[in-house]
Amino acid sequence: MNKHYLGVAAKGAAMGAADVVPGVSGGTIAFITGIYEELLESLSSLGVKTVRTLFSDGIAAAWKQCNGNFLLALFAGVLLSIFTLAKVISLGLEHYPIVVWAFFFGLILASVLPLSRKMGKWAWRDWVALVLGLLLAFAVSELRPTEVSPTPLNLFLGGCIAICAMILPGISGAFILLIVGLYPDVLEAVHNFDLGKLIFVGLGAITGLMLFSRVLVWLLHHFHNVTLAFLVGILIGSLKIVWPWKLASAGGGEGEGARIELMSNVPPWVFATETGQPSYLVAACVAALVGAALVILIEKLGYDSAGQTGSQNV
Repeated sequence: MNKHYLGVAAKGAAMGAADVVPGVSGGTIAFITGIYEELLESLSSLGVKTVRTLFSDGIAAAWKQCNGNFLLALFAGVLLSIFTLAKVISLGLEHYPIVVWAFFFGLILASVLPLSRKMGKWAWRDWVALVLGLLLAFAVSELRPTEVSPTPLNLFLGGCIAICAMILPGISGAFILLIVGLYPDVLEAVHNFDLGKLIFVGLGAITGLMLFSRVLVWLLHHFHNVTLAFLVGILIGSLKIVWPWKLASAGGGEGEGARIELMSNVPPWVFATETGQPSYLVAACVAALVGAALVILIEKLGYDSAGQTGSQNV
């Protein structure tokens, strides 16, 4: 059991590391590692019913009802990762952005096939949902950043919206924060451990989780394959966001938001020609292959774990 929750914490750490990158979703990692539906079910179980169980049957019953061990291990990994890896990821994006983006590109691309296989036979409505998810991801990628002051209300609303995106595979919560102009403030607050700002972002994130997780659980219960197809579509569409080689678009401004958002995707050789900088093509390909290999390894370990569990149950 301890080994199991250490694995959950490790997956949480991977989610936290991904959430720091404005373009990669922690929900993507949860989706790839096979804990997505358990995460949503556990989050949606939190609420009034859990409080009633707490008072009627005690702490142990309430803890079990909300899958407390799972949530504790997962979010311990997420928080530990965010507060320890935020600077590492930021430095990587600052000095080797192409390699970092390539790693996540390979990770996401390799995850599409195994996730699609989980659905079995595809119906026409699943293909429609896939296209709609694809279009949503493309629409989000075309959004341009605005400037919003980091007031308590804006930080609360930003946290609420960002966490909803964060638990959607393929749509990054950090990307949404960047779009609304709050990403630099939140990242600085994390680096400096500014509790004044982090509390409002955290309260917004908790509110968003409680509400949006229930919506997703309902959709998965009533329209399971259609919802999964929609999520896979978002995942495929997010490849546009994480493409490693980008050039500034016409009309791009200055500052943190423009540096990431107002960009257009180009082939690596065009990037090298236009910027006079190396494309890091070999390093990027290696990073992408490492990301893809990680997905294959995760899937294999998942099958092995399921097989062992099945043999124990016989």
